[in-house]
Amino acid sequence: MIGNPLVEAAYLVAAICFILSLMWMSHPSTSRRGVFVGEFGMLLAIVGTLLLKEVVDYKLIAAALLLGSAIGVPLAYMMPMTAIPQRTAISHSLGALAVALIGVVEMTKLAAAGAALSFASAALGFEMLLGFLTCTASVLAFAKLQELVPTRPMIFKGQQALNLVVFLAAVSCAVVLALHPQSGPLLIAFVALSALFGLMLVAPIGGADMPTVIALLNSYAGLAASAMGFALSNKLLIITGALDGASGFILAVIMCKAMNRSFANVMFGGFGQVVEGAGAGGEARPVRSASQEDAALMLENAASVVIVPGYGMAVAQAQHKVSELYQTLQNKGVDVRFAIHPVAGRMPGHMNVLLAEANIPYERLIEMDEINGDLPTTDVALIIGANDVVNPAARDDPKSAIAGMPIIEADRAKAVMVIKRSMKPGFAGIENDLYYLDKTHMLFGDAKDFVAGMVKELAGGSGMH
Repeated sequence: MIGNPLVEAAYLVAAICFILSLMWMSHPSTSRRGVFVGEFGMLLAIVGTLLLKEVVDYKLIAAALLLGSAIGVPLAYMMPMTAIPQRTAISHSLGALAVALIGVVEMTKLAAAGAALSFASAALGFEMLLGFLTCTASVLAFAKLQELVPTRPMIFKGQQALNLVVFLAAVSCAVVLALHPQSGPLLIAFVALSALFGLMLVAPIGGADMPTVIALLNSYAGLAASAMGFALSNKLLIITGALDGASGFILAVIMCKAMNRSFANVMFGGFGQVVEGAGAGGEARPVRSASQEDAALMLENAASVVIVPGYGMAVAQAQHKVSELYQTLQNKGVDVRFAIHPVAGRMPGHMNVLLAEANIPYERLIEMDEINGDLPTTDVALIIGANDVVNPAARDDPKSAIAGMPIIEADRAKAVMVIKRSMKPGFAGIENDLYYLDKTHMLFGDAKDFVAGMVKELAGGSGMH
């Protein structure tokens, strides 16, 4: 029981802020408001916690706040949008580690008091298991996304059986610690087994599935925090942890659906490893290329254009030039819309955030299911740095590595243009038949530079339309 009415009020308002934040962040037009409200709720939660009677010395807390701010503020400003998944992974790892270490301290306190089985000891066992495995799993996910370790699935014979043995050993330790809280070798063994299982859980998963894994790890971290809330009788931790756990799980489900994968595929199937696509290593297939002048002329003479952004646009930081292209075409009377795939980029909403940052109107950002019906009547589909999310093999080839994955059906447009650095495959490692269609023009080069060139051509063009 908290007892302090100011703390209770601060926690209540903070919980409401977190709920509203999640609701508003679900749509681009209200996402900024959601972020600000969430930040305000977290500020209230921190202030309320500092008012607890258990807090008797603010020196270490102040030092931690200053150190954390000194690290976090530059990280937020300097981190490029393309590295948001990595930053999210490392944040999960630190948050989960904090929760897990608090669990170790609380378990040690119970052991010193000679406590027996209780709800608190059971909750602590659960949250330490999730906390330590989430920490190490997130670190490995970060390393794979950052390509510090191979992104291919790390698979060996008998791996699933070994994973099960390690997991059962960790759970057995958790059960014994819940029955008889102690701070000796068993607690150390439990921490080591939980951390080891986190590494083994992510090792067999390929780089293409890392964003989905991060969403799932976010859910685990939230559940760990919620369990900690039960152990400490902290209502706000229970609420926020449950919100975090539920939202992370829902996000993972959305991403799996968008990729036509189940949790079993993601966690144990090894999807995401680079495979040799059809025709790879064989005879080169001819493609049609076009210059900036040719591309600008095609766009200027179109009545409708659908732009499909992808990870390549994010890497090139081309969103502001794309916004200039959008404005230029709109001024010439061309109807321009953007087709947004749920998993374009590295995280859901990645493209929405980039395009909103470049001041492209929210109503111009159309979801995949809505835009696909209009593509057969669209004059030009302009693909900027997208690959697997427009690959018709997902729809047409049941043997493809991405078979069944919903795609933006750019191949159904009257003409297709693809801005791409090279013919290198995407994350799935397979060729894209879209590039070899007669109506497809490949625009080779850096997305930012190529789009800037098209804008220049359009601005200096004859105005024929």
